[in-house]
Amino acid sequence: MAATTGERASGGGGNRAYKWVALSNTTLAMTMATIDASIVIISMPAIFRGINLNPLTPGNVSYLLWMIIGYLLVQSVLVVTLGRLGDMFGRVRIYNLGFVVFTLASIALSLDPAQGPDGALWLIGWRFVQAFGGAMLMANSAAILTDAFPANQRGMALGINQIAGISGQFVGLLLGGLLAAWDWRAVFWINVPFGVFGTVWAYKSLREIARTTKARIDWAGNVTFAAGAGLLLTAITYGIRPYGTSATGWSSPLVIGGLSAGVALLAAFCVIESKVRDPMFRMSLFRIRAFAAGNIASLLGAIARGGLQFMLVIWLAGIWLPLHGYDFTVTPLWAGIYMLPLTGGFLVAGPLSGTLSDRYGSRPFATAGLLVAGSSFIGLMLLPIDFPYWVFALLIFGNGVGSGLFASPNTSAIMSSVPPQHRGAASGMRSTFQNSGMSLSIGIFFTLMIAGLADTLPHTLTAGLTSQGVPLAQASAVGHLPPVSTVFAAMLGYNPVRTLLAPTGLLHTLPAHNVAVLTGRQFFPSLISGPFHHGLMIVFTAAAVMSVSGAIVSWFRGKQFIYEEQGTAVADNPALPAREEDPAAAPSHSDPGRVESSRATL
Repeated sequence: MAATTGERASGGGGNRAYKWVALSNTTLAMTMATIDASIVIISMPAIFRGINLNPLTPGNVSYLLWMIIGYLLVQSVLVVTLGRLGDMFGRVRIYNLGFVVFTLASIALSLDPAQGPDGALWLIGWRFVQAFGGAMLMANSAAILTDAFPANQRGMALGINQIAGISGQFVGLLLGGLLAAWDWRAVFWINVPFGVFGTVWAYKSLREIARTTKARIDWAGNVTFAAGAGLLLTAITYGIRPYGTSATGWSSPLVIGGLSAGVALLAAFCVIESKVRDPMFRMSLFRIRAFAAGNIASLLGAIARGGLQFMLVIWLAGIWLPLHGYDFTVTPLWAGIYMLPLTGGFLVAGPLSGTLSDRYGSRPFATAGLLVAGSSFIGLMLLPIDFPYWVFALLIFGNGVGSGLFASPNTSAIMSSVPPQHRGAASGMRSTFQNSGMSLSIGIFFTLMIAGLADTLPHTLTAGLTSQGVPLAQASAVGHLPPVSTVFAAMLGYNPVRTLLAPTGLLHTLPAHNVAVLTGRQFFPSLISGPFHHGLMIVFTAAAVMSVSGAIVSWFRGKQFIYEEQGTAVADNPALPAREEDPAAAPSHSDPGRVESSRATL
């Protein structure tokens, strides 16, 4: 049955105002969820001081890693399942519950009653619960918007939603620095009023538009996907840690075993999903060129973009800002401030590209966005370590513009290419590719950076310390500590040399002048500049390659394809599963990648 005139006008919401209510509420949710993915990075020193635990002590590095990466890992593992549950039991129902879970977890995080390792475990555990709530929101927000908006406005709506979410990652860096300077618990308090308001608003205003799909829960698919993705991403997390005499843990049997088991379970998941009657996710959707290419391009773009914020924070907080007179204790906050042009680029390009893609198609904007982002990485490679800020600001603004150009049209193309009854699962899969790309990026970029530092840092650091009177044995011992400690110290606002030398007791025996030089603002940045620049070239080269590869994939997505509403046709795409209750949803046999926009008036 064709959509009614009212449904076409409002995108299925029944009135023109509803779609804007859905957009504003889901944008609040996406911003809140993604801010919390990054807010703890800058707040980490204050949080761990608050629970009396040094995160840079070798035995405590795991707490640090799980606080940073655990949130992303949980979301990556659960969004597909939660999106599918939204298809089955109601997207708004799962989404609203996500607001409740997220808000309650934020309250629990702010009430951490323990100290030391127990306090860290409390925070990590409730961060997992908070990520679970965030995954409910992320898995269903794009599907709710796709249901609510007509096809000729989806790019704009999803663009605003996605750019708010992506920019939230960078707003979190700034907000974390401001709040942690007041009270570390405020980092979690900030969510509570927004969470309560969003929860009440969502329950009062949002309603189900799409019909739910009654089906059995695919336990085998859910378990194999969660276990496989969890093992894979956990192994990548531990690959960053040192192992034995190696700077990284990629040679550890546990890491190798986790990677192997994760890949095997994900392969089993693909087989299971092609066999069961009611799969968690229909693998046949990947036969749709627009869907498959959009998700692969999203993964490559997320890998290129994901590690960028960490590299820029290290560069600014550990080197550039101290060289320009900033004390190490305030460099994380100022790093967030100096990265605002990146967020500005997102905010400018995202809604604009979404609106233009509604009219001219997604492919040119999404492809151009990744090429612009890749060009900015090349530009960053050409900068000296002590750069003129205006050039740096221009380059990261360009990177934000490129990412904004890509994100909105790509999300719109993915979500518009699937049947309405599969939008929840498709939204979850899209979020999985994006979040997994972020997690992979952290593992890949930190590994590349640490590998680059491991080649040159030990000699440079040892020579620099001995030049200031540190005995060779102690200087060599400090110089050969795992580079991950140096990297995290710089990123988190610790004075790196003071942190590294404090356990040796040398700061109490060396002449005061030498101690002042060693712990001053110039010594460490000048010392690490060469090795860091070497690692930075490797990282930005990899990011540029990922961006260009993503642009190539994006271009081969084909022309604009939009699945027709109400199941009246499948827009000439033989890959799309027809709805059993609608015999009109009969496939034809044209090439799915070359189909133009739907002929239906939406």
